[in-house]
Amino acid sequence: MKIVIAPDSFKDSLSAQGVAEAIALGLAQVWPQATLVKCPMADGGEGTVESILAACEGQLRRTCVRGPLGAPVEAAWGWLPHNHTAIIEMAEASGLQLVPPGQRDACISSTFGTGELIRAALDAGAQRVILAIGGSATNDGGAGAMQALGVKLLDAQGQSLIPGGLALAQLAQIDLSELDPRLADVRFDIAADVNNPLCGPHGASAIFGPQKGASPAQVQQLDQALGHFAQLCAQALGRDVRDEPGSGAAGGLGFAAKTFLGARFQAGVEVVAELVGLADAVKGADLVITGEGRFDAQTLRGKTPFGVARIASQQGVPVIVIAGTLGEGYQALYEHGIDAAFAVTSGPMTLEQACAEAPRLLRERATDIARVWKLAAKR
Repeated sequence: MKIVIAPDSFKDSLSAQGVAEAIALGLAQVWPQATLVKCPMADGGEGTVESILAACEGQLRRTCVRGPLGAPVEAAWGWLPHNHTAIIEMAEASGLQLVPPGQRDACISSTFGTGELIRAALDAGAQRVILAIGGSATNDGGAGAMQALGVKLLDAQGQSLIPGGLALAQLAQIDLSELDPRLADVRFDIAADVNNPLCGPHGASAIFGPQKGASPAQVQQLDQALGHFAQLCAQALGRDVRDEPGSGAAGGLGFAAKTFLGARFQAGVEVVAELVGLADAVKGADLVITGEGRFDAQTLRGKTPFGVARIASQQGVPVIVIAGTLGEGYQALYEHGIDAAFAVTSGPMTLEQACAEAPRLLRERATDIARVWKLAAKR
């Protein structure tokens, strides 16, 4: 029997690799002779670099960059030397987790550090850069990242704009004369789990600005500033991608990557699946087990279990989900390749308890699933 184990991480608890290992231990108690193929997954958010490096035997590198509010941070990124590919999680340089809740300010936070990571990838000789752009603390339309790569954003007096999305309202001129020429020879892929446009009621500011510290009034100001930025970008580069899916990802970094770098937008889980060879792993499998911390209707927006199920269903392989919790609307996934879903908890417990005991809970639930599967196979 062959079983592919392809989960995402359980946030604040276990990495995707840790989840896969716990599930494998539980399955092995019932099926000690089974072939268990572990494919840790991610959807463009936290854990993307780790999942890809675990499967591709790449290198973890670290670069000191400017954090979202300007303080230096040491950001990790991935390097695949065999194909000169860099994997960059923008959250490592510009992520919400780097800013304490009381200091979060969507008006001034910047993606400059993400641009510095791209520059480090160029220095390493990158021919392809995968930008995983979940979990940002920023709402600057990717302006900071482009400034780090040589784009000059100037006000009416010819002065460089200060960091942050709100300053984009003062933008008068975009100067591309010092844009790093090496960028022209690099393929950029955006890996994201959201498909929002840049502006409007479903845009970066309206949907994600509040969690980054923006008040209702600031959300409107930021949305207008991003719209102004997009208009000047369209004039300077001859294309307007503000309404395309994914342009609003990571506070608009998706927009800048498409506009200035010619980046292609892909669902993050598809990018990870390609690199870890999930489709090949699923061939000939009897069962696929996937999972994530919270499994609900939002999973349909391109999160890991949804992407894994799409690949498995193409080969007629059944899929079972093990999740931290089953949220509202998770049953809708039964129409999209998921055959069954289970929560790890077996009784009342706090979130802290569940996170601390996740390895044991995952092992036990995997064992329960294997026992039921084995019983059904006997009939």
